[in-house]
Amino acid sequence: MGKPRAGAAVRLEPRSAEDSVGWDDGIVPDETPDVYGAFPRLTERQLRVLEHEGTRRTTAVGDVLFHQGDRDGDFYVVLAGTVATTEEGDVGEQVIGVHGPRRFLGELGLLNGEASFLSAVVRQPGVVLVVPVDRLRALVGRDSDLGDVILRAYLVRRSILIELGTGFRIVGSRFSRGTWRLREFATRNRLPHRFVDLEEDRSAELLLRQLCVRPEETPVVIWHTRVLRNPSNTELARVVGLSGATGSVSMVDLLVVGAGPAGLAASVYGASEGLCTVTLDATSAGGQASLSPCIENYLGFPTGISGSELAERAVVQATKFGALLSVPAAVTSLEEVDGAFSVAVAEGDSVAARAVLITTGARYRRPEVPRLREFEATSVYYAATQVEAQVCRGDPVAVLGGGNSAGQAALFLARHAESVRLLVRHGDLGRDMSRYLVDQLERHPGVEIHLHTELRGLEGEGGVLRAVVVEDDRTHQRRTCDARALFIFIGAAPHTGWLAGDLALDDDGFVLTGSLLNSPAQRAAVGVGAPPLAHRPPLLLETSQPGVFAAGDVRSGSVKRVAAASGEGAMAVRMLHQYLELSRSICASGSTSSLM
Repeated sequence: MGKPRAGAAVRLEPRSAEDSVGWDDGIVPDETPDVYGAFPRLTERQLRVLEHEGTRRTTAVGDVLFHQGDRDGDFYVVLAGTVATTEEGDVGEQVIGVHGPRRFLGELGLLNGEASFLSAVVRQPGVVLVVPVDRLRALVGRDSDLGDVILRAYLVRRSILIELGTGFRIVGSRFSRGTWRLREFATRNRLPHRFVDLEEDRSAELLLRQLCVRPEETPVVIWHTRVLRNPSNTELARVVGLSGATGSVSMVDLLVVGAGPAGLAASVYGASEGLCTVTLDATSAGGQASLSPCIENYLGFPTGISGSELAERAVVQATKFGALLSVPAAVTSLEEVDGAFSVAVAEGDSVAARAVLITTGARYRRPEVPRLREFEATSVYYAATQVEAQVCRGDPVAVLGGGNSAGQAALFLARHAESVRLLVRHGDLGRDMSRYLVDQLERHPGVEIHLHTELRGLEGEGGVLRAVVVEDDRTHQRRTCDARALFIFIGAAPHTGWLAGDLALDDDGFVLTGSLLNSPAQRAAVGVGAPPLAHRPPLLLETSQPGVFAAGDVRSGSVKRVAAASGEGAMAVRMLHQYLELSRSICASGSTSSLM
């Protein structure tokens, strides 16, 4: 996606007779064309709806409607005149776009409570309609016609900002673990930013001297007027307004721990059904799915959708219904207190909830290979996104794994790398991989498939990978293959260490739910004592602790697919309603024996 072209005069053509009422079908000078559907014109009906919630304001040339870095601003519709969106760059103010009558300003951060990545400056005098953001959020939730127009435009605008490299800058060495951490955090959360590599950009060193930043203080984040020296993910999130204010609610109905597909689905359904819903995640929305460059078998997206965009849409949808998402917020413990639950967060906060849904998913497994840690900071990756693709552009790479994640990564990387070798331990590519991926991989000229292949070693110097050593498990013959990067997709282990024995887990650490809890022998085997649900059978997705549910990849026996996780997240809300209804009936009768 290229930069929207500014400077062209565009003749406006109303879509219907209704659209043409009240505006001049003429030429708007210098207006940025709406090439990608990011800058639609509101209809007369949509304007009337917004007029009820806002006020008109006369504007003069040079008026600043909002500044880059502002949070909780207003929603603006241009009624007359033009407004330019700008960014403060290295050489002063840069114009990103110009917008005329019936277009609205802002982007996704306005709805999510994030800081604005752009400023808005009046270029030609006129009139704007100003709608408070809280009223806009309410409108988006109840008026589907208006809400869909705004949400679609804001999603596209976020993609454009990411493509243009607007937003904050990350300055550091690509070989630095801290630099990689910040870039990964920004990418996974779809935060517009630009990376300035100290290893390649000659102006970077001069910039650091001007900012009085020593080399050992890198990486740095430059955002508006602030310079953050090697900030934590939490510090960066707070600056751009990513973190939600969990302390603003004393007691929630549903606390979702983990914002993968299951957690996001539960957030959408819980909030849309009137439950006070808060969702916490240690890293970003989307879980492992957010790292998939293209999910082609998800219902409703015949041409595929990236995992990050799917997650972003789900976050907007959940926010639209009133759910609160807080990132990063790493949960450290779960405690039952007087019939409710207290969940502690690493930053020292805690959230009280009537019911809890655990959707923490799983973390990537690491192969037992010599020198792996030596190359992890520079050449070994557990995801294949645009960040990794830029690093390995034009180089040979190897992908280890035989599941869908490995297949998707291999196809994506083949568009950027010189060559891709897919290393699969067993001899049947279709055993763990969807048929459509197998067919594409076998036809792709840039992908070499190596079956019955084990990874045995890594070669390189100075932390830079040069080759991988592989072995055929039938002949035990070893050979060395050129590879400047290694991508590992060999499964995952559940994120359940924080539960500290509070819930029944299976032998592999996944959470037991529903009928899997019926066997006393099985519970004894995992170290859980007398079943707390002795007086009633557990609900379908309920854990050994009444009122605590589990869904998605973290649950024992779950199907490790995005669609299945989303379905379980939605189903968990139904189970939670049953639990809350049971809780109310027990409280009314003055007994707790049936509940516990």
